[in-house]
Amino acid sequence: MSRIPNSVVGDAVTSTESWDTLEALVSVGNRMAGQTGEAEGAEIIADAFERGGARDVEINEFEIPGWWRGSSSLSVGEETLVADHEVIALPGTPGGDATGELVDVGYGLAEDFEERDLDGKIVMASSETPDDHGRWIHRMEKYVCAANAGAAGFVFRNHVEGCLPPTGEIGYHNRPGPIPAVGVSKEVGTRLLREHAVEGNEGEEGSGSETTISVECRNEPTNSRNVEAVVGPDTEKEVLVTAHVDAHDVSEGANDNGAGSALVAEIGRLLGKVELDTRVRLVTFGSEEIGLYGAYHAAETHGLESIKCVINIDGAGNSRNLGVGTNGFDELGDAFEEVTDEMRLPLSTHERISPHGDQWAFVQEGVPSVMTYSRSGGSGRGWGHTHADTLDKLDIRDLRAMALALSNVVVAVAEEDREIPHKSREQIRDEIDEGYVEELKLGGRWPYDE
Repeated sequence: MSRIPNSVVGDAVTSTESWDTLEALVSVGNRMAGQTGEAEGAEIIADAFERGGARDVEINEFEIPGWWRGSSSLSVGEETLVADHEVIALPGTPGGDATGELVDVGYGLAEDFEERDLDGKIVMASSETPDDHGRWIHRMEKYVCAANAGAAGFVFRNHVEGCLPPTGEIGYHNRPGPIPAVGVSKEVGTRLLREHAVEGNEGEEGSGSETTISVECRNEPTNSRNVEAVVGPDTEKEVLVTAHVDAHDVSEGANDNGAGSALVAEIGRLLGKVELDTRVRLVTFGSEEIGLYGAYHAAETHGLESIKCVINIDGAGNSRNLGVGTNGFDELGDAFEEVTDEMRLPLSTHERISPHGDQWAFVQEGVPSVMTYSRSGGSGRGWGHTHADTLDKLDIRDLRAMALALSNVVVAVAEEDREIPHKSREQIRDEIDEGYVEELKLGGRWPYDE
């Protein structure tokens, strides 16, 4: 059963509009935050909003601390890796060289850094988190732990096969970070681990090879932009449907997050054909990948009390299996369950508050907000944040299915009699997992006064 009319359902499952928008986005090439391609991506979304019948379409610019990639290399023994399928810099890293003994810390959990002599070393950690750990350990946390342990440099090795070095920001609020950082593929990381790196706890025999990482990059201010539009009645309250349009410069950014931006535009188009109880604001953020700056700008420039809830979409194009992180807002989780039960769709739900994703800028202020995504096999980001995040991995049928399911969810949360209470900042602060508290404090991103 769908909450939107059958005629609109038929439109949703036959239209090519979302795929056309996605194709236009990936054709841009580099949509790195604050750079020319991100601006072009914003124009593509603004055009899609207008084609879909949304009103009050606007592009809002704001300043961010930008980052531009140059060349990177990793030298160990007589070998120097320079190809971008072997080694790439992590955004937010400073430029420069770092030399030291190569030491591997495994998963890079907090305990992996304890009682280790890492001062002056080049620290290498896996992108993987063990299944039984309880929460995902972000690259940012591993980098900060390495820097705080006195490391001279950081190497982030992918756990996904395919000669794919991972990128991703290093997580300091005041960038650049303190030490150079690069990503290497699983294959390169495995060879470094086998031939050159010290493993295990301090005191074990053996020493790692002297390793040098070299990064060329620029850290300087630039402008990013958000795109907004509205559909539905002019009510005091509004539901935000959001995604980020920027992507890392090493790939097309198809699933992360061209698909999310295309879905926001498609949901807006479909909802323009539906009688809504509450206004829906469509927003695509800039600069998610290097610090959530677009989401923070939106949260700071909108009256938060007027926002009924936020449905954020990120990484939702690689299957039609819907997942949602509720951040502890049970009423939003209930709406997703109701809709997927009615439509007989599978749903994966987790309740832990996560500081990763654009919804966090609203969650930290107590605004009911969720992260929605599509579930696929494997752990971690899969192809995300690598050269392989390309359009050929996606399927128009999945995009259509996600647009239909999420449009029904938005109709449900927009119902006038559905209560979705806000929380206080203090409530959110007290509900955050201790591990994430530590991560946010380590990187200078803890938003609460003690």
